[in-house]
Amino acid sequence: MISYSIYKTENSNQWVTFVHGAGGSSSIWFKQIRDFQKHFNVLLLDLRGHGNSNLQQKNTFKQNYTFQSIANDVLEVLDYLQIKTSHFIGISLGTIVIRQLAEMHPKRVQSMILGGAILKMNFRSQILMHLGNVFKYVLPYLVLYRFFAFVIMPNKNHKQSRLLFINEAKKLYQKEFIRWFKLTAEINPILKWFRQQELNIPTFYVMGEEDYMFLPSVKKVVEKHYKSSQLFVIEKCGHVVNVEQSTIFNQQVIAFIQNK
Repeated sequence: MISYSIYKTENSNQWVTFVHGAGGSSSIWFKQIRDFQKHFNVLLLDLRGHGNSNLQQKNTFKQNYTFQSIANDVLEVLDYLQIKTSHFIGISLGTIVIRQLAEMHPKRVQSMILGGAILKMNFRSQILMHLGNVFKYVLPYLVLYRFFAFVIMPNKNHKQSRLLFINEAKKLYQKEFIRWFKLTAEINPILKWFRQQELNIPTFYVMGEEDYMFLPSVKKVVEKHYKSSQLFVIEKCGHVVNVEQSTIFNQQVIAFIQNK
């Protein structure tokens, strides 16, 4: 089972589950724990190969990685802890994992909060993925990861997020990075399906106005999925909204969950 940590409260029986992105770990939610624990029970996960799941299970996951198998890792923890339903908060690639889980087990997902959501790979991101596939066996993965981080988070005010993700990525193994990178072959068809299908689950997109790579497609999907979805755009903020503008992120997300 993947690594997890919990922070319980006597104030609520509701759960909030945090899912990080590729190359990160549960530590990227350090600015959320205190605020959210005041209102909800908090579950933090380290996806396979990341954080403490990396240390525990270096040789456990040798099968091909799919978003379905990674979503099942999350479900395994929920079942073990006997958490029947939860609100899910994700960042970046973690938003795809949450949406995949919602497709498979919609009754387990009370709401989806998708920060820096990835709903479409634009031309620039597709070139990035292509370059990554060409060089993934040649270049050290940290060289690639740093390059990706600068393209996705280019501005001065994105520096903290960029360094956080690069430092977390240093804990990955090269083989683990390649396994996750191979998931990019799955991304386009799965995202096309997500854009077409509206789930009957309250969904809150929290995006930075400087998240140029992913914000335009989210705006289009929210217009289309207006029955279930709403969007909040944070000014002067890039891709990793929970780190760059944690106060606004926490306020907006907690208010959204409490209204559900």
